[in-house]
Amino acid sequence: MTKNIFNFRSLNPILQFVKKSSLSSMLLFFSAFMAMVLANTPAHSIIKAFLSQEIGFTIAHLQVYKPLLLWINDGLMSIFFFVVGLELKRELLAGELSNPKNVIMPIVAAIGGMLFPALIYAAFNYGSGTESINGWGIPMATDIAFALGVLYLIGPKVPIQLKVFLTALAIIDDIGAVSVVALFYTSEISFMSLLIGGSFLSVMFLLNKLGVRKTLIYAFIGIGGVWLALLLSGVHATIAAVLAAFTIPATKAIDKAKYLNSLESLTEKFKLAKKAKQDKYLLSSDEENIIGEIQRISMEAMSPLQRLEHSMHSLVLYFVMPVFALANAGVVIDKNWFDMLTSPVALGVMLGLVAGKIIGIFGLCYIGLQLKWFKMPAGLNIKMILGVSFLAAIGFTMSLFINSLAFESDLYINQAKMGVLLGSLISGFVGYLILKREIDPSK
Repeated sequence: MTKNIFNFRSLNPILQFVKKSSLSSMLLFFSAFMAMVLANTPAHSIIKAFLSQEIGFTIAHLQVYKPLLLWINDGLMSIFFFVVGLELKRELLAGELSNPKNVIMPIVAAIGGMLFPALIYAAFNYGSGTESINGWGIPMATDIAFALGVLYLIGPKVPIQLKVFLTALAIIDDIGAVSVVALFYTSEISFMSLLIGGSFLSVMFLLNKLGVRKTLIYAFIGIGGVWLALLLSGVHATIAAVLAAFTIPATKAIDKAKYLNSLESLTEKFKLAKKAKQDKYLLSSDEENIIGEIQRISMEAMSPLQRLEHSMHSLVLYFVMPVFALANAGVVIDKNWFDMLTSPVALGVMLGLVAGKIIGIFGLCYIGLQLKWFKMPAGLNIKMILGVSFLAAIGFTMSLFINSLAFESDLYINQAKMGVLLGSLISGFVGYLILKREIDPSK
C-alpha cells in the first residue's frame, strides 16, 4: 500500500502529459473549428468588439488598461509559458534533457526544425515588405499538445521512446520559441521597468536559496512584480513567466526513505485510532488528524515545482489553450480566399511548416545518423522519425501566438492563420498515416 501511494505521487510528468493530450487536442481542435465558424457569421463583429474592449486596473499613479485580446495573449498565455518553464527546469534537472546522450539528436532535430521553416518563409516573403517579413518566426513552433494527441490516436502500440523523443524535441523547440519572442518580438524597451522586474526576480531566486517553499509567495511576487514589470517594459510579458518558473524550488522537504517510514508509522496509528460511533459514514477526530498528516507529508514529498506542474497542466490543456484558440484561430473567408491562401505570407507559413520541418528535423536526423553523430533511440526506426517530423510540423498554438506578435495588419494576420491551419492539418494527417502504417500495419 505504501509503495503504491508513493508511486502514484511520482509518476513521470511526460507520461502524465501524454495521457492528457488526446482529449485536450480534441478540445483544442473543436475550439479552433468554432473560431472559424464564428468568424464567418454575423457574430464575428460582436466577438471582435468584445475582444477589443479595454479592461485593466489603477493603483495609485499606475494605470494598466489593455484590450481583452491582449490579456488573453499576454495574460493567459503567460500561464502556458509558466508551465513550459516548469517543464524545462524539471527536464534539465532530472529528465530526458539532463543526460547529454539523450539530447543530442533532439537538439539537432529542433535546431533544424526551427531554422529551415524560417528560411523557407523568408524566401517566399523576401522583398514583399517590412511587415510581411516579420512573420518568419511563425512556422518555427511545434504544438506539443496537438502532436502528442495525434500520436495518441494511433493506439497503445506507439513506443514510449517515440513519445519521449517528440516531447524532448518540442521542449527544446519551446526554448527556441521563447528566445525568438524575447529577442525579436518586443516593442520599445523601458530599462527602468526591466530593472524593477529583474529586482523582483532576484528576490524570488533568493527565497528559493533560503528554502521558502510556499508557492503563493512566489505567485504574488511573480505576477505583481516580475510579470507586471515586464508587461510595462516592452519585453513580452510571457518571458516573465518562463523566468519565474526557474525560481520555483525543485527540492523535496522530505526524502523518499523518511516519507515511507512516516507513512508506515501513520498507517499503524490509523489502524489503532479510536473509531467514530457512526464509522460507516464518519471518521473520528483522531482518524481525521492522521489523514491530514498523511496529506501534509505527501505534499512535502514532492517538490513545489512538481506540485505546480501537475496541478497546472489541466488548467493549461483544458482552459488556457482552448480559450486562446477560440480568440485567435478565427479566419474570415471571403470571395478572395484563394488569393489569401496563395499569398507569400500564407504559402511561407504553410510550406515553412510542412516542408521546413521535414527538411530540418528528418533531414538533419538522417544525416546525423549516417555520420554517427548520435544513435537511433531503441525501438525506433527512420520511418518513425519521418512520421514524427510531420507531427512536429503542427504549429497551431505557438504559431498563432507568434502571429499575434508579428503583424499589426489584419490582412497578414488572416493570411498567416490560413497557412498555420492548413499546414498543421496536412502535417498531422500525413504524420498519422505514416506512423499508423509503420507502428500498427494490421489496421
